[in-house]
Amino acid sequence: MLFFKHFFITYLFMEISASRVLELSDRFSSIRQEGGYWLVKFYAPWCGYCKRLEPVWAHVAQALYRSNIRVGRVDCSRFPNIAAEFKINGFPTIKFITPDQDHTFHGDQNKEDILNFAFRMAGPPVQEITSSESLSRIKGVNQLFFMYVGRQDDNLWTSYLDVASKMQPHGFFYFAKEEIAKQHVDMDEVPAVFVYKDGLHTFYSEDVDYDAEQNHEQNSSMYKWINEERFDTFPKITKGNINEIIKTNKYIVIAVVEENKLQQIPPEMLEFRETVESLIRRKKDKYHKYFQFGWVGSPDIANSIAMQVLPLPSLVVLNSTTGHFHIPEDKPLQMPVDVIDLFLDRVFNQTAPVYGGNGLTIRYYRTYFEITTALANMWRGNPTLTSVLVGLPFSFLCFILYSICCTDILDAEDEEEDPHEKRD
Repeated sequence: MLFFKHFFITYLFMEISASRVLELSDRFSSIRQEGGYWLVKFYAPWCGYCKRLEPVWAHVAQALYRSNIRVGRVDCSRFPNIAAEFKINGFPTIKFITPDQDHTFHGDQNKEDILNFAFRMAGPPVQEITSSESLSRIKGVNQLFFMYVGRQDDNLWTSYLDVASKMQPHGFFYFAKEEIAKQHVDMDEVPAVFVYKDGLHTFYSEDVDYDAEQNHEQNSSMYKWINEERFDTFPKITKGNINEIIKTNKYIVIAVVEENKLQQIPPEMLEFRETVESLIRRKKDKYHKYFQFGWVGSPDIANSIAMQVLPLPSLVVLNSTTGHFHIPEDKPLQMPVDVIDLFLDRVFNQTAPVYGGNGLTIRYYRTYFEITTALANMWRGNPTLTSVLVGLPFSFLCFILYSICCTDILDAEDEEEDPHEKRD
């Protein structure tokens, strides 16, 4: 009885939450010009990823119901013009839309990350912290953010604001006066910019004079620093954020494990993941500048990089600038921290075996591998649907080829019969 009661309450909540999502049509182009903020999911009914996002999207809509952000969705199979207008190339795609611009969400598709994205985009690029209590609260909520300390009348502030405006979809940016910030962090000089991550304050530093002639160089330097620092020390890598992590232009060290449907990891895989994490925690000063560590709970991501089905657990190091990757010769479960450390030294010194790349042949093979893997996953999930989706186009193509070939043969037979026709 309790089970059915719980099921009924959950179903009722989902129905109410789903009703908060506005169904949008091709009239949305004119509706957005009326003003306001929109968080929109572009989807297709046949997309499996879209279906998995649906309950999350309902919770997002419920959370934003009383805010100034309206939540909607567009069925791109019914309204392809809207999909073309917003340059939708894959499903699902989440965008924050205003009357004059739109921004695409690139994070993990969970409620927390989507809401943080929406809140960031609905506010200014840099938000002011007006009290010590507010800063304490932000530290409790946001485990990673950037902050400028000082007056807003110098070139460092101008550079910080410019970079924050570009990076607003990807992180939180704040500023505070010196007297507020110094209650939380020791600073040798002001103005200053720092990142709060892993409970530590790391300051931006660049040996240039911040004058007008060097403003462009300062912007580039700060952008590079913020781009490198905007991820946790050991984040979970997903299909939503891997392309952004690759933009750090570092070596991406990936511990490959597999989660079950409850996001649980087998003990031996969990132990290996913790071994890899302990290395970056212990030797952050050594690796932080050139390596970004992380882990995946879905082997498909790592398999796509390596273009093969990797054993579990595995360790893969991706060179994000060249597309090459490295796999240790030792079995991961037999690699203590010191052995992993030695392997990464070989990667950095370019003495470890290297595979892959961005060559034309490699790109073709990676595409072939991803297509065959996707078809295999579809077949395991729904053989009937896969047979229809693959079989019908293949049958149609065979029919066309057969018709062309048969037409040529019949024409040839007609030509051969002409000499045997009776003459008057």
